[in-house]
Amino acid sequence: MKNFFNHIRNFKLPKKYEINLVFSSFSKKEWVVFTSLLAVLLFSTISILESINKSFMVNVPMHGGSITEGIVGTPRFVNPVLANSTADQDLVALIYSGLMRKNSDGTLIPDLAEKYEVSEKGLIYTFTLKDNLYFHNGKPITVDDVLFTINKVKDEIIKSPRKVNWNGINVEKIDEKTIKFNLKQPYASFLESTTLGIMPASLWNGSPIELNNVNTNPIGSGPYMIKNTSKQSSGIIDYYELTAFKKFILGQPYIKNITLRFYSNEDDLTTALLNEEVNQVSSITPLNAEILKEKKYQIESSILPRIFGLFFNQNQNQLFVNKTIIKAVDQAIDKDKIVREVLLGYGVAINDPIPPNMIQYQKLNEHNDISREEILQKVQNDLAKDGWKKGADGFLEKISTEKKKKVTTKLEFSISTGNAPELAQTAQLIKEDLLAIGMKVDVKIFEVGNLNQGVIRPRKYDALLFGQIINRESDLFAFWHSSQRKDPGLNVAMYTNAKVDKILEDAFITIDENSRIKKYVQFEDEIKKDMPAVFLYSPNFIYVISQKLKGFSMNHIISPGDRFLNVYSWYIETENVWRVFTN
Repeated sequence: MKNFFNHIRNFKLPKKYEINLVFSSFSKKEWVVFTSLLAVLLFSTISILESINKSFMVNVPMHGGSITEGIVGTPRFVNPVLANSTADQDLVALIYSGLMRKNSDGTLIPDLAEKYEVSEKGLIYTFTLKDNLYFHNGKPITVDDVLFTINKVKDEIIKSPRKVNWNGINVEKIDEKTIKFNLKQPYASFLESTTLGIMPASLWNGSPIELNNVNTNPIGSGPYMIKNTSKQSSGIIDYYELTAFKKFILGQPYIKNITLRFYSNEDDLTTALLNEEVNQVSSITPLNAEILKEKKYQIESSILPRIFGLFFNQNQNQLFVNKTIIKAVDQAIDKDKIVREVLLGYGVAINDPIPPNMIQYQKLNEHNDISREEILQKVQNDLAKDGWKKGADGFLEKISTEKKKKVTTKLEFSISTGNAPELAQTAQLIKEDLLAIGMKVDVKIFEVGNLNQGVIRPRKYDALLFGQIINRESDLFAFWHSSQRKDPGLNVAMYTNAKVDKILEDAFITIDENSRIKKYVQFEDEIKKDMPAVFLYSPNFIYVISQKLKGFSMNHIISPGDRFLNVYSWYIETENVWRVFTN
C-alpha cells in the first residue's frame, strides 16, 4: 500500500514533446483506430451527460400561443346580471370573476375572496376581499362593486335570470374589504351563488343596464380581457379577440390570445371548423360529432345535468293513475337504443330524477341479464293480469262495468314534444316500442314557442317528452315540489306528495353535505314508488378541441360556459426546465 501511494506521488503527466512523439509514431491504421475510439468516447460522454440532464428536466407550460373557437349565437348582454344565451355566458365565463370560483371538478375555491366565514347556524356569510384586485381597465375592485352587482341581480325591474339565487338574502358592507350576507334560512347552494361575476359599478351606473354599451364592450377581472372587436355595419359582432389578463388574481393565463367567432347555426359552425377558420367548437350534435371524429378531430364529452323523460299528466289522462301501465311503459322503452341511435352514444340511459354525477353517492347499478324478448313478454303478462287485452284493432283495451253498463277503455295516449330532431326521433322510437306491446301512441310535435305557450303552460298534454335542466341540487324543488304544479312552476308531472315536499324543503336548507345527500336518496326512493315519470337519458356536452391544446379538463360541466372554468390553466407552448426551477 505504501508503495502504491509513493507511486501516486511520483506520477507526472507526459510532456508535450513526449505526446507528439507518441502520435508521430502512429501508423495509418493506428490513427484510424485511435480516432474511432476517441469519437466513441466523446459520443458516449455527451450521451451520458444528456441523459443525466434529462433526468433533472421536466416539461412545463409556457406563456404564449393562441386558439380560435366558434360559437353559435350573437353576443348581446355580456354581463353576469343578464347573460342568458350561450354566447353571452361563454364570454362572461372568460371575462368576469366572482368571490368564489368553481373548479373543473365542481369544487369551489376562493377567487376574489381571500377567505369567508360562516356562522354556526349557516345564516351569515362574511367575505374578505384579497389585496391588489383590479378590473381590466386598471381600476381597483372594491366591496362597492360587489354590492352594486348583487343589488342589480336582485332588482325587480331588471328580472335577472340569477335573481332566484339571491331572494331573501341581504347584503351589507362592513368595511372597504369586508362584505356580509344575511340569509333568512340556511341555503345549501349559497356558495355557488357567489361565483357570480363582479361588475365595475363606475361603468354601469347612470344608464339602464339593458342599454349600456358596456354590454358588448365588457370589462371584468377574469382571466381574459377584450383586445379587439369586429362588428358588422348593423352592429352584429363577428368576433372578439381576447388577450390574457396579466393581473388575473389566480395567475396570468398561459394562452396569450383566444378569439371567439360567432355563427348563426351549427352548419356554418362546422363548415368554419373544416375550413380552419376556427380550431375549436362546442355544443354540437352527436351526428356532427361522429362526422368530425371520422376526420380525426379531437372530441371531448361530458354528461350534462339534463334529465329527459316522459312526464305524465294524470289530470289530462286517467290511465296514468294506474302504476301497472306506467311500469309497463318504463320497461317497454328501450332506453339503451335511444342512447345508441339518437345520441349515437353521447349520453347515458337513466332511471332516476337526479342527473348522474350530480349527487356524490354510489348508486347501485342494476345488472339485468334478461333478454329484450323476455322483458316484453313479462310486460304483456302484467298488463293481461291487470285486465288489458287486445281488441279488434290490435291495441290493448279493458272492459269494465259502470252503472250496469259495459265500458271499454282503450290503452292509448298522446306524447307531446318539441320539434328538435333528437326529441322527434326519440318520440318515434318510444311509439314503436309501445306499439310492440299493444299500446296506441299519438306523437304530437310542436314548435318550441307553441309547446311552451299552448301546451306546457296550460298543462294540455297526456305525456310530455321534456328535458329538465338541473344546474344545482336545489333546482329539484322547482321540478317536483307540489307548489310548482301550476304555471310558471316547472312541475310538469303535476306531482303531489307531502313527504317529497318535506324532503325537498329540508334538503334545501341542509348545509351538511352527508345529511343532504341522505335526503336526496329518500327523494329518489319516493319518486320511484310513485312513478310520475319515466326517465330516459342524460345527454353529453360535446366539445371539439384543438389537437395542440393541453391542460384542458371537463370533469363536471353544468352549462356550456363551464368548459372555461380552468381556462387559465390551458396551455399550448411548453419548455423544458430543471425540476428545481419548476416553481
